[in-house]
Amino acid sequence: MNELVDELREKNEDRFGSVELPDLDLLVEIEEQILISLPKELKELLLNVSDVIYGSIEPVTASDPQLHTYLPEVAAVAWDQGVPREFIPICQYRDNFFLVSQEGDVSYWVDGEMHEKEWDSIWNWVDDVWLNGNIPEQTY
Repeated sequence: MNELVDELREKNEDRFGSVELPDLDLLVEIEEQILISLPKELKELLLNVSDVIYGSIEPVTASDPQLHTYLPEVAAVAWDQGVPREFIPICQYRDNFFLVSQEGDVSYWVDGEMHEKEWDSIWNWVDDVWLNGNIPEQTY
C-alpha cells in the first residue's frame, strides 16, 4: 500500500491542492449518511490518496460535497441504478461502477450487471486500474 500511495503522490496532477483529505470523523459522517460501514481499505484509500488527481480514473472522495466524486452522491446514483446496497462504489467510470464489498473484494458493475470479482483488494485495483489504466472490457 505505501508504495502505491507514494507513486500516486508523485503522479498527482492537482498542483493547486484543490481537494482535501478527510479525517476519521468525516468518514464516520459519511458512513452515517450512506447507512453502511466503509471497508478498512476504502477508509485507507480515502484517508491517504483521495486528494490525488491522476489520469481518467476518478475514485470517490469524502471531503467536498460539491465534487462529482463525492462518495454519498456516487453511492446514491449507483444504488439508484440497481447496484446492490451492500456494495459501495469506489469509482464511477462512464456509466459503470467499480464496487467494493464489505470483505474488500472489488468488482465491476457494467450495463446493470455485476461481474465476478476482478481484484482481491482496493490496492490491487489501484495498481491495475487507476495507475495502469487496465479497464476491463465492457462487453462481457
